Amino acid sequence: MEIKFEYVRKRSEFGRPCNFSDLLAEVTVDIPPDPSLADDFIPQDPVDFSVQESPMMAVHEVNTERAQVSIQGMNHVEGGWPKHVDPKNSELTTRYREEVEREEVYTRTVQRLGSVMEHYIRQNNTIDIYEEYFEEEEEEEEEEEHPSAKTINVVRDPNTIRRMATHLSWHPDANRALAVAYCSLDFQDSRKDMSFDSYIWDLEKPYTPELTLKPSSPVVTLEYNSKDWHHVLGGCYNGQIVYWDTRKGGLPMEMTPVEFSHRDPVYGAFWLPSRTGTECFSGSTDGQVLWWDIRKLSQPSEKLILDITRENQLKNALGAISLDFAPIMPTKFLVGTEQGIIISCNRDAKTPPEKIANIFRSHIGAVYRVTRNPFFPKVFLSVGDWTARIWTEELMDSSSIMETKYHTPYLLDTCWSPVKPAVFFTCKSDGTLDVWDFLFHQKEPSLSIKVSNDPLLSLCSQDNGRIISCGTRQGTVYLLEISPGLCTLRKNEKTLTSAMFEREARREKVLQDKYRERLLREQERARAQPEEQEDPQEVFRQAQADFFSSIKAERRRRGMADPEE
Repeated sequence: MEIKFEYVRKRSEFGRPCNFSDLLAEVTVDIPPDPSLADDFIPQDPVDFSVQESPMMAVHEVNTERAQVSIQGMNHVEGGWPKHVDPKNSELTTRYREEVEREEVYTRTVQRLGSVMEHYIRQNNTIDIYEEYFEEEEEEEEEEEHPSAKTINVVRDPNTIRRMATHLSWHPDANRALAVAYCSLDFQDSRKDMSFDSYIWDLEKPYTPELTLKPSSPVVTLEYNSKDWHHVLGGCYNGQIVYWDTRKGGLPMEMTPVEFSHRDPVYGAFWLPSRTGTECFSGSTDGQVLWWDIRKLSQPSEKLILDITRENQLKNALGAISLDFAPIMPTKFLVGTEQGIIISCNRDAKTPPEKIANIFRSHIGAVYRVTRNPFFPKVFLSVGDWTARIWTEELMDSSSIMETKYHTPYLLDTCWSPVKPAVFFTCKSDGTLDVWDFLFHQKEPSLSIKVSNDPLLSLCSQDNGRIISCGTRQGTVYLLEISPGLCTLRKNEKTLTSAMFEREARREKVLQDKYRERLLREQERARAQPEEQEDPQEVFRQAQADFFSSIKAERRRRGMADPEE
């Protein structure tokens, strides 16, 4: 059924304006007052009226689309040659140059331009436009600058199920990219649909990864090859070693067989400075250090068992949880173990027991990171439990020469500044980054900044020491820019740092000798005196009293410190 309504109007009435007229007022309804209703009314006193005179505002949020930026460039090698001259043929180019130089036009042009060029050279030599007239005053101003840091970029794990950012590695070519290894190190973490991917990020486009690395097992560590920038080495959670060629995509080029790989997660993997640039080595908590060549990953080329008893038994081996290698010392490397011991190894030794050169009993618990000083390779830094400690290989079987104070949260990673020999960075489980400068402060950090509410697990500095990258437990990577005073090498700073390390090493050696002398005197005194039986109950009561007294002292100290905070 069709329903329609026809409205008919004369054409002459189209567009005619409306005519309004005034009418007298008329009463439509008249309701007289009812006196009986007066009792129901209650007078209100006081009477408040609220009036809002400001205009009503509405808030609207709009999420615009992100601008997709593409980077393009042009590489101009050589041009300007005639078509019949091949620029790659040196004979043709030399012959063509000789023909041009014999022409009169070339001679006249060179003479004309020579006088102009001579004038400009004399003009440049007259005044040094780069001369600094007030260099001393600028240095004084820099010294007064307060240490600071600011977050300049944040990179987040693109997956919904968050994983830890376990390792960071900067691209060797001007640090233009950052490789981040994502892996969950929680025991028996079996969350559904957890991704195995790790990513390489271009810092100019931090919202989408430049390359997605797709291993067969989550990657614990990633390292760029300083000789061949396109090769990236990875150590997997299942113990395999894998490498990628970034020019050929995110799929691995090759990986080690499971039967010849590590039995535990690979916590450290480094490239070796060989002629071919294809050799590397890895360390794992299974107690082995294995050497590889990516041209033949079917089996390791060499093996070292981390048995400090020097019996070369895998059952006695210590698990490697951190690894350090400095190219300036190509045959030596450091291993931090789960048992709190640092092992200094020498690959050139003849037998496996001789390869374990020195042992340093460093921390209570795992040594999360060990790294050599870039200016003084014999000095190295370790972090574990609640402290960071500085050691020297010149003192065998001794304690550290310098150390930080004991912190309440755990220290999880550290790294040296590549430009200042006495500056290093530490990150803690409460999300705080500390910057230490031992030339100025040894009891407190020069700068302490709260980066995240999540624990900071990994740390890496750019080559210029200005940008620090921090990886968190939730897979977020923060890039922080520190103030120039913490990344600028000052006059005589290297000499002062060397003198400081030598002074502390001498002091530690003197204390070590005095301690040995005291032990010898006590042993001689014990031999001379008859043996006395100590009461175990008395020893226990004394130890208990000492323990509770130290607890009370710590509580009093914290109670006094809280109001100040």
